[in-house]
Amino acid sequence: MLRISNIKIFEDISDEKIFLVALKKNKINPKDVINWHISKKSIDARKKDNVHYNYSIDIELKNEDKYKNLTKVKDFNFPKIEINATFNKRPVIIGAGPGGLFAAITLIQNGVKPIIIEQGQPVEERKQAVDNFLNNGNLNVFSNVQFGEGGAGTFSDGKLTTGINSPFCKKVLKTFVQFGAPKQILYIAKPHIGTDNLINIIKNMREYIIKNGGTFYFNTKAIDFKIENNKIKSIICQKVTDNFVINEIETDSIILAIGHSSRDTFTKLYEKGFLLERKNFSVGVRIEHLQEQINHSQYGTITKLHLPPAEYKLAYHSPTGRSCYTFCMCPGGVVMASSSEKNTIVTNGMSKFSRNGKNANSAVLVNVTPDDFEDNSPLAGIYFQKDLEEKAFILGGSNYYAPIQKVEDFIKNKKSISIGKIKPTYMPGVTLSNLNDILPSFVSDTLKEGILYFDKKLIGFANPDSLMTGLETRSSSPVRIIRDDKLESNIKGVYPCGEGAGYAGGIMSAAVDGIKCAIALIENY
Repeated sequence: MLRISNIKIFEDISDEKIFLVALKKNKINPKDVINWHISKKSIDARKKDNVHYNYSIDIELKNEDKYKNLTKVKDFNFPKIEINATFNKRPVIIGAGPGGLFAAITLIQNGVKPIIIEQGQPVEERKQAVDNFLNNGNLNVFSNVQFGEGGAGTFSDGKLTTGINSPFCKKVLKTFVQFGAPKQILYIAKPHIGTDNLINIIKNMREYIIKNGGTFYFNTKAIDFKIENNKIKSIICQKVTDNFVINEIETDSIILAIGHSSRDTFTKLYEKGFLLERKNFSVGVRIEHLQEQINHSQYGTITKLHLPPAEYKLAYHSPTGRSCYTFCMCPGGVVMASSSEKNTIVTNGMSKFSRNGKNANSAVLVNVTPDDFEDNSPLAGIYFQKDLEEKAFILGGSNYYAPIQKVEDFIKNKKSISIGKIKPTYMPGVTLSNLNDILPSFVSDTLKEGILYFDKKLIGFANPDSLMTGLETRSSSPVRIIRDDKLESNIKGVYPCGEGAGYAGGIMSAAVDGIKCAIALIENY
């Protein structure tokens, strides 16, 4: 096919009319058209008096040679996987997040039938557990925003943007559409699914995997690993319901897609001789603004287009060497209670597909390095995170209420005593606090610098009434499970995968890593 690019649209019109604009601009005879589809749609809001959509269209023509000014489209062909061995024992995938699910689908599509172990519940039951925590403060430590089918990204904005440049990204998008995602994610510049769509999509993935020979064990936690001659032999599992019954699953190949919050599993892996290392991550807060304010700052007021809720992505580099940046911005969303351990407070952001909430929220984070940890243990980052989460729990009132503070008060280092125009969305509740009391000084100081800098880039970011909710500590894994060029750990047959293993950061990159680990498992078997 050929690609028509840089089609500027300044008003809301149908896709068909956009197509006709593209034909006219490039002097293409409509009779030459065999097929066409939109391949890219983005918003150009760099100039507030000239906000417009920018489209690209892929088109198949009868007389291609007549249109030499158009670019030929290179199609992506999924690599053929050579299966050189018969699987005597079924491979096991630990974790049913995006890494684990896409690994399972890739194995299934190549005739290999995996067993998937997930300590949390199926996504429908998991949503009930999450709702129970939000409404009543009853935390299920096995099934929550962090753990359960779909992984931590299920209760987020469902962003599919990524910094990686992998041909497998298109494969991930097409797979999501196959299982029920809106088709627009194939071409929109910043695709997202929304938590409401993700729940149904994940269920459809599970049903496909089961229909084609895969097996799920939910409410089942991997608690130990049997290793002989530096090779995996079996997994010891514990049913977290049914009186904690212990089972053993024999296998010689594991994809370890455990997620970034699996602290007890990291500890067990370290005990069993897996090579782990400390890595950088970030901590900070969630900040809330009125979505209307963000729209005004990003789009201005002149455009005739009915634009979607505006997004932003900001970064600041301090003279101290620290960085402050926004992460996982959720237009029209809510701040989520995301604890996975008793007596801790963890926050995240979530949006539905419509993004129609009154507030916008985003993480505002400061980088943390191993030099900030108290010891040299590979698990030191976990201890750093947990200490902050426990302090946030106490500051919030020791009842799973989150500590909150207005930006104006945070900058002045004084406890907030009232809420302004921006109302908190965090459930089960909030407590007016001074977040400076629990944040390390290098974090709070850099946050203040960053917020004031961001206000110059995005008018209103430092609005005195903007709300900060503490704390966000799980933006990425504090641990990396070391793997070689074949994606295998030092224990043969084990493939560390995704965000928890330290090789991804978000739904898209975790899904891509799941595909890569499944291919590696097949080719190395």
